[in-house]
Amino acid sequence: MKWIFLIIAAGIVLFAGASFLIKPEFVETTPEPIRIILAGDIMLDRGVEYMIEKYGEGNFEFPFLKIAGEFQKADVVFGNLEGPISDKGEKVGSIYSFRADPRAIEGLKFAGFNVLSLANNHAFDYGRQALEDNLAKLSRSGIDYVGAGFNESEAYSPVIKEINGTKIGFLAYTDLGSPYWKATADASGIAWIDEEQLGLAKSQIEKAKSEVDILIVSLHSGEEYAEAPAQFQVEFSKAAIDAGADLTVGHHPHVVQKPEIYNGKYIFYSLGNFIFDQAFSEETMEGQIVEILIENGKIREIIPINIKINEFFQPEIK
Repeated sequence: MKWIFLIIAAGIVLFAGASFLIKPEFVETTPEPIRIILAGDIMLDRGVEYMIEKYGEGNFEFPFLKIAGEFQKADVVFGNLEGPISDKGEKVGSIYSFRADPRAIEGLKFAGFNVLSLANNHAFDYGRQALEDNLAKLSRSGIDYVGAGFNESEAYSPVIKEINGTKIGFLAYTDLGSPYWKATADASGIAWIDEEQLGLAKSQIEKAKSEVDILIVSLHSGEEYAEAPAQFQVEFSKAAIDAGADLTVGHHPHVVQKPEIYNGKYIFYSLGNFIFDQAFSEETMEGQIVEILIENGKIREIIPINIKINEFFQPEIK
């Protein structure tokens, strides 16, 4: 009996000692890449608002329902906002003037948009009062805007998003609309440029690139419904790449234009429509979004994704 107790005791000691020899396994995890999504033209007035009221019970999340799940996974979602979000101002633009209900911000936030370009020919559709109201509303909501501002310095400065130590910058310009809409030292406006100011834009891009790891430059330009980019689209985009942009993205033609790789970097001349009510052709009811994956401060992968806009003017991945 004594031997049995000794054997059991020895076993307990050995087992206890062995437990101290077991080393825990440390599994090295790779951090998830930073994910950016770029989208095309966003218009939340006219026929889009009609669909929201009729089929979405007035909820401005309605246009984004088919795609929000993917967008909400991204760290940054960028698009071009056509027309101010405001209930102020008077129409001063053409018959194709847009102004979205202030509730539109709820839909944009629901879909994950946190950077919007306002550098386009619809920024002043309802005058300076609506533009400034739009700037204030976006700012209060936590959505950054680029390509417009309360003064020249703000309009031509980059928006910088820092994510896990990586700085991602956005600049936006347009050569459309009136040069009188250009922001000045003491007046609100947009980041308007033309060929004569291309050198100035290049210097702004160079400066912005010195402040960030990744720089994305947006241009609102070209001919509506044109399959190929106009000369200024090409000239500006290549100049932006030469000045340090890591990628350029375009809006305005309302149709997708074939991208180009220039000096190893992507130029997306036009992503086409993202949310719009131009149901008169297949081309205007199709678009493209771009997913960018970033690791260690560098672009790892760029993924163009085709979308279609359904009869309710909701974008969905094809």
